[in-house]
Amino acid sequence: MRNMQKNETGGPSDEEMIYQLEGRPKFSIAFPLGLQHVLAMFAGNLAPMLIIAAVAKASPLDTIVMVQAGMLISGLTTFIQLYPIKIGHFQIGSGLPIVMGTSFAFVPTASAAAALGGIPLVLGGALVGSLAEGFIGLFYKYLKRFFTPLVIGSTLIAIGINLLGVGRDYFAGGAGAKDYGSWQNLTIAFATFIFVIVLQRFGKGVIKTAALLFGLLFGYLIALFFGKVDLSSVGTASWATIPLPLHFIPTFNAQTIISFVIIYITVAMETIGNTSGITIAAFDRPATEKETAGSVLSDAVGCAIASIFGAMPNTAFGQNVGIVSMTKVVNKWCIALGAGVLVICGFLPKLGAVFASIPAPVLGGALISVFAMITLNGIKMLAQAGFSGRNVTVLGITFALGIGFAGHADAITGMPTWLKFIFEDSIAATTLVGIITNLVFPTHKATPELAIKKAVGTVAPK
Repeated sequence: MRNMQKNETGGPSDEEMIYQLEGRPKFSIAFPLGLQHVLAMFAGNLAPMLIIAAVAKASPLDTIVMVQAGMLISGLTTFIQLYPIKIGHFQIGSGLPIVMGTSFAFVPTASAAAALGGIPLVLGGALVGSLAEGFIGLFYKYLKRFFTPLVIGSTLIAIGINLLGVGRDYFAGGAGAKDYGSWQNLTIAFATFIFVIVLQRFGKGVIKTAALLFGLLFGYLIALFFGKVDLSSVGTASWATIPLPLHFIPTFNAQTIISFVIIYITVAMETIGNTSGITIAAFDRPATEKETAGSVLSDAVGCAIASIFGAMPNTAFGQNVGIVSMTKVVNKWCIALGAGVLVICGFLPKLGAVFASIPAPVLGGALISVFAMITLNGIKMLAQAGFSGRNVTVLGITFALGIGFAGHADAITGMPTWLKFIFEDSIAATTLVGIITNLVFPTHKATPELAIKKAVGTVAPK
């Protein structure tokens, strides 16, 4: 136990209060702790929108709008997680120190939609798809048995494999770039990549935690030296504006909606896992049903609002769960100050323009290892579930159909149209096949929360 130091009123000191959920430590202590969370997720929060904007060939103005909206919505949904909204018997928000940000899980599906119908089609699929996550939050009590660690792990691997392809293209200069794979692009990307790895290996404190952000800054400087940065949009961007809804008018396509619905199921499970990850690490208990359902509902509401304002969907950020696990700082006021920084950034277009000008090789160099980590997180979750004969059979079928077969247009030509919608997206197919196969090969009851408890050592493996 920590030594309890009392303040003048007899309560816990500011230093002790940061390890408690409620209370307001003084600003000089709370703000740096909240800012640390912002630094850890800032680059990861913006990168998916920059990637999708590039795929959609969005104008600099449209890209800035997306970036602004992404920062604003991340801050607002974090506030909702910290301070839940109660409507009747339902609670939107977990009441836990969860930081929300734009999800990489949507990048492959959103990239396909952006190539087909631009940003409006991405937002239409995301808006309708968010209803699926809201449904999971409302009826989580009855649905959680379908989403086992085996299903989540398989889907994370599929997401990671797809994202590694995205990272490769950005590393080389961006898909379709005239100088794709040039020595200049590879020099910038490798220099950025090595710099991030060095900071993660030898850095301490905020330097290590915010290695991605510092890596982007370092790569940006090198790209400037090579003449790869276009700053014209920074000069023309306003200093301050108010983000407005429906800058993009969403459009709708059945195939895109189905793909988004399935990815939302995966993201809901990711949020469930991160919610229990925080409670186990900080409070030595799994998340309650109310906390978990509230967390998923907050995610769904945030995703719907993001779609209306032109941003990509959110999720609970795993790296911020890692910060809470490492520091044990759970005070909501500290996290709220960080969320306030995100909201303020959402009103500063020049800041959005700077991030929108980051060249593709810089993004690739900084983020390709993040994409690989998503794959490794999936492998880790499968290891937690174990490789029994039954699990190996489920995984074999899931990977064979979800990754090996799905996503190859020539191989699915003869499929019925409704089924082709699903199998054109390997991530959606992996999730759906995993759920069905788990039902066909039933096992003893297990929950994502139990798997997480085993992972952190609070439940002895049998």
